[in-house]
Amino acid sequence: MSGAALLSEGVGAAGFELEFVTSAGVRAGGALSVCWDVPFERGRPVRSFPSYQGQRSCSGWWWLSGLGSHVGYESWLERDNLMVLDADPDVVAVASQPFRLSWTESGSGRRRRHAPDYFARCRDGTVVIVDIRADDRIEADDAAAFTATELACRSVGWRYRRVGVVEPVLAGNLRWLAGYRHPRNRVEPHAVALVAAFGQGCSLWEGAGSVGDPIAVLPTLYHLLWTGELVADLTTRLDGGTSVLARRRA
Repeated sequence: MSGAALLSEGVGAAGFELEFVTSAGVRAGGALSVCWDVPFERGRPVRSFPSYQGQRSCSGWWWLSGLGSHVGYESWLERDNLMVLDADPDVVAVASQPFRLSWTESGSGRRRRHAPDYFARCRDGTVVIVDIRADDRIEADDAAAFTATELACRSVGWRYRRVGVVEPVLAGNLRWLAGYRHPRNRVEPHAVALVAAFGQGCSLWEGAGSVGDPIAVLPTLYHLLWTGELVADLTTRLDGGTSVLARRRA
């Protein structure tokens, strides 16, 4: 069912209900119009991630470098998109399976439920709800659930994104940089010197070489790229000779 059809039936925040689990493990719930300001990033997943013999998908935990905590994923596709969220300097908190949304489908009267994949809190306090599904794996019921979830988000001022496969070159670059995301790779005085070296923009190898021995300097450089203090076009393959890096502008 389209968002327009849902709106025509008068479904707004009051027509959606949430079920969630608090940080203390207490299951709670209520109308979205009442619960929308709950700090879901501090709660626990509303459902568990199954693991069993013969499982076709690969579940696990991703360590969020900005928070020093782990967030679950249920597939490599989710892992890659979680990595994108972690690398975004505007995202300050992420929670997996933050709540279960329920609503009554107009026309059929069927009660529907959907647990979005991720809740992301941004630096400015705004919220992004993320569902992850490859474009070629969206069935009619899935599409209806995503449409309803987007409508629910709009009704309380949240943003909603349904994302699929991460562009391969971007994913490859982020996987490489993720190996340097731990703060132990930020070594001084290399970090300050690197930010200064790339102030006007230059090639990766030129900037690194101007600071010191690349073997010692590159881990810090890659960490700065992960944190966004240095920026590059990550949709093209990172290469020491041709990749141009620059300092992030305020």
